[in-house]
Amino acid sequence: MFVHLRLHTEFSVVDGTNRIDEVAKAAAKDGQPALAITDLNNLFGAIKFYKETRGKGVKPVLGAEVFVEPEEPGNPPSRIILLVQGKQGYLNLSELLARAWTRGVVKNQPLCTWAWLEELGEGLIALAGAQAGPVGQAIIKGDDAGAARLALRLAGIFPHRFYLEIQRAGRADDEAHVVSAVQLAARLNLPVVATHPVQFATADDYEAHEARVCISEGEILGNQRRVRKFTREQYFKSSAQMEALFADVPSAIANTLEIAKRCNLTLVLGKPQLPDFPTPGGMPIDEYFRVASLEGLEERLAHLYPKEAERDNQRPRYLERLEFEINTILKMGFPGYFLIVGDFIQWAKNNGCPVGPGRGSGAGSLVAYALKITDLDPLQYNLLFERFLNPERVSMPDFDIDFCQSNRDRVIDYVKDKYGKDAVSQIATFGTMAAKAAIRDVGRVMDMSYTFCDGISKLVPGKPGMSYTLQYPPNPKKEGDKNNYALELEPLLAERVQKEEDVKTIIEMAQKLEGMTRNIGMHAGGVLIAPGKLTDFCPLYQQPGSDSAVSQYDKDDVEAIGLVKFDFLGLATLTILEIAKDFIVKRHKGQENFTFENIPLDDSRTYQLFSDGKTEAVFQFESRGMQGMLKEARPSRLEDLIALNALYRPGPMDLIPSFVNRKHGKEVVEYPHPLVEKVLSETYGIMVYQEQVMQTAQVLGGYSLGGADMLRRAMGKKKAEEMAEHREIFRAGAAKQNISQEKADEVFDLMEKFAGYGFNKSHAAAYSLLAYQTGWLKVHYTAEFFCANMTVEMDDTDKLKVLFEDAIKNFGLSFEPPDVNRGMYRFEPVTDKVIRYGLGAIKGTGQQAIEAIIAAREGRGAGPRGDTKGPFTSLFDFCVRVDRTRLNKRTLEALIKAGAFDAMNMNRASLAASIDRAFDFANATLANANQGGLFDMMGEDVHGSSTQEPELVEMTPWGVKERLTMEKTAVGFYLSGHLFDEVASEVRRFVRTQIDELLDSREPQILAGIISDFRVINGQRGRLALFKLDDKSATIEASADENVVNAHRDMLKDDEFVVMSGRLQLDHFSGGLRVKVQQVWDLAGARAKFGRYLQVAIGDTAPDVQRLVREFPPRRQETEQGEVLVHGLRVRMGVRCKAGQGQATAELQLGEGSRFFPSDAALAAWSAQAGTGSVNVVYDAG
Repeated sequence: MFVHLRLHTEFSVVDGTNRIDEVAKAAAKDGQPALAITDLNNLFGAIKFYKETRGKGVKPVLGAEVFVEPEEPGNPPSRIILLVQGKQGYLNLSELLARAWTRGVVKNQPLCTWAWLEELGEGLIALAGAQAGPVGQAIIKGDDAGAARLALRLAGIFPHRFYLEIQRAGRADDEAHVVSAVQLAARLNLPVVATHPVQFATADDYEAHEARVCISEGEILGNQRRVRKFTREQYFKSSAQMEALFADVPSAIANTLEIAKRCNLTLVLGKPQLPDFPTPGGMPIDEYFRVASLEGLEERLAHLYPKEAERDNQRPRYLERLEFEINTILKMGFPGYFLIVGDFIQWAKNNGCPVGPGRGSGAGSLVAYALKITDLDPLQYNLLFERFLNPERVSMPDFDIDFCQSNRDRVIDYVKDKYGKDAVSQIATFGTMAAKAAIRDVGRVMDMSYTFCDGISKLVPGKPGMSYTLQYPPNPKKEGDKNNYALELEPLLAERVQKEEDVKTIIEMAQKLEGMTRNIGMHAGGVLIAPGKLTDFCPLYQQPGSDSAVSQYDKDDVEAIGLVKFDFLGLATLTILEIAKDFIVKRHKGQENFTFENIPLDDSRTYQLFSDGKTEAVFQFESRGMQGMLKEARPSRLEDLIALNALYRPGPMDLIPSFVNRKHGKEVVEYPHPLVEKVLSETYGIMVYQEQVMQTAQVLGGYSLGGADMLRRAMGKKKAEEMAEHREIFRAGAAKQNISQEKADEVFDLMEKFAGYGFNKSHAAAYSLLAYQTGWLKVHYTAEFFCANMTVEMDDTDKLKVLFEDAIKNFGLSFEPPDVNRGMYRFEPVTDKVIRYGLGAIKGTGQQAIEAIIAAREGRGAGPRGDTKGPFTSLFDFCVRVDRTRLNKRTLEALIKAGAFDAMNMNRASLAASIDRAFDFANATLANANQGGLFDMMGEDVHGSSTQEPELVEMTPWGVKERLTMEKTAVGFYLSGHLFDEVASEVRRFVRTQIDELLDSREPQILAGIISDFRVINGQRGRLALFKLDDKSATIEASADENVVNAHRDMLKDDEFVVMSGRLQLDHFSGGLRVKVQQVWDLAGARAKFGRYLQVAIGDTAPDVQRLVREFPPRRQETEQGEVLVHGLRVRMGVRCKAGQGQATAELQLGEGSRFFPSDAALAAWSAQAGTGSVNVVYDAG
């Protein structure tokens, strides 16, 4: 019998492809009594391994392969295996790994020091590491004395727990090492143990394993120069194979069993372990929890019902609910959890860190509301506690808490200070190799072209919110199989796998790697608070270069070992509300105590904003599709917003038309049964929420709410056997109310349907309250709303542009341009209708540079004029006064291009050309000041340069296009104008539909605008151009195939004006329209296409037609019919001369010989020839 004591799983990330379930199954099938996991420098998969092996009847042995620092600097580190014997060994290995990652990283490798091994060796069995270990390295070098010394050193650190390790894995030096190690063991009286370095499951997995190694190292599989570190033999071998391999060293096999017997770790799983919460005066925690809840409820009631009589009338129903919740929480043993959460939330609120009103099912708890964990009255909105904490199913409560993004870390720091830094950390996440990424990665290491691999990956369906697998669908499919099989859903992919060998190869390799752990990250919000040192529960990991340690276990595994996760999530909306509140308090008299919690929830102007769909940047309601839905729904109360928020998602979205029609009396409101009218009346008879499914089960089926939550969960899992049991329970409960079995089944089927996609009402309610607050802000403090949003989004120029246009077009605001003499880092409200552009939004600046500018303006600058207060007088004055350590050429260029110096000098070209001169002057002024100004009397500095400000470099001012284009590079969009303005008056004579007026139509559309965000991608049918077309009224996404791009390469690029013909398509992702381009013209081509003729009003002299035709002939490209074309379009324009005398006018059509191509230059020449007359392209009317 043999036990594998060396195993790298997928959690070794770089070099393991063993999936834990597969190797556990293999060990059980082979009858191996135990199995060890020894991933490289980690225990990432330890808990999953522990549970999986025990479930298969195999004894788990936890361990790790660790790097050990070299004895002599400059030598490479060695590796040893450490196996856990029991609890002490687990604690010590956790501590060793944590120290290696947080304190021992050298050249991105976590190293254990010899001193740490000596300190923390107890409870661990050490294997020498074969050739990679310190002893093995000495053996390979022929240093017998060194090998003996190191072996004895390790034996001293791990007395009677150290084994010399031998392997036969197909490597060239294996046999020499085995012989030497066995001889050394005999000489030193040390035991030997046989291990096999298992890197992959079966012999057939070698290529996939090598592919994974190449993916990690950026190598190509077929590269002959690549160092092969692994052999084909490193698969999971049977006991019989291993016994045969080491038949000559039977003790080495026997010792694997001996070691396994010595490793007897038992983990207590599923028992929550919370830190102690300090109570006033040492009061028992249960008692304090009850007192705090009751006192908190009284505070809430005083706010909800200011009149004492009404408060007394309402109190009994609140107390009844509160008592039920308190007793449930105490019975389940979770008062400490609520108090811990309430404490850090209260600290946040008291210390300027905004907290969301609630998130997830926690908003359904009245205790949470009383303890100010949430800010939504659950009774008012009929929210259920049992949806959050089910009395009939013991599980940890889980509050998700939203904090202001910019303050979240302050709250985490508070928690660390309160409970100890060693007791608090964030949580690891394991990024996996998804189907599309696996195809691309495998294709790259197989040296296949990117275009080929990308084309295959694009055949994998990519519906948002759905994941797809490359595995072959089982036949028949198992019940409840929720996998989405790409090869089943995309026939073209399956067909190519059948017909193309390269495609088959890449897919089969990707199948083996898909889903494997690819990288280690940090959970978005999960924070652990342990009842002691974290390493007493799990090891820690710290990404090289990071200063934040995370648990080595993911959220599921930390919960399995009893650690409690608290979700600290950052929400930008809270930051926006806090910035806006700051503006409101500072700018509006009488609003010193303003809070969003006190705004009225029945404001008609706010609901009108929602009904008008003007919800850009309004939390949860900002998408185009949502805006369109709001216009139809016309919400008039918070309950409507809650329902629409819950309905606007795949599945229930189909119910929106019925919801809207019922709300507005266009459809009869019907209920599944009269008894549930009260449950469903607020949503007009439609089941929208999971809570309504639970309440229907309670009212009709006789369920308790806890039992109804179990039913809801069962319906979500769709397990037939479980559902059949619940159907019988529901029938029996309904029969007691004289409801027929037929009707009961009808309602049960309806509940089952809605349970699949019904939404959590508590979450929808909390987030809709936040949405209402942002909508109210947009209506009542519009300038503050936009300033706050644009400040938070200043790094996203696409969002800035949308907000900029929304503010101007829909709310009548205007913007002061960026100005170094007045601007601040943030966007600032000047008046209710005017916003000053934030300097921080200019690309290439940064907060430090802007703070230095503001400091110089306020007389807090650096250098010889640092104490000068007031506005800058010139570019030279600016460079002298602003701290040069915070200001560079790139920053100054960006400020000039954005127009931030226009108030001093409008010639941006001269300013830009003078930057070096300005910096030279600043340096000279500083040098002179450092010499004490001895030469000021002569107007010279010590280097002979004048201390008088020089002149700006003379330059021709930028033209409109150049100025706006430069502005766009600095700001992200056109700020002081728009390129479309230059051509709008002419273009609107033949392109009469603006982009913002487009309606879905099958007819070809003619559009005009400026191109932005132009890029070319590899599509399924060749290269595809994607870009945006902007006509100032709005922007539309556009696409053009390879033929169109090739034909119009000179026109299709950023900042170019084009006219195009194309067909509109619905963009399912954004909910808006996009255009598939068929033809493209520049302005001259569009004139030739759409213009009838050039009308020349003759002035005092007649034009020299012959000369004009010679200089501006038509472009020649004859068809068989003799028509002159360019890219399939007419390019000749006729001319009519118009002359008059007195009241009489006449118009003369010039002959064919006068036809010309109507470029801007040609029109300018005709205009010049017309003298005092004019020229005008005539287009069809209407």
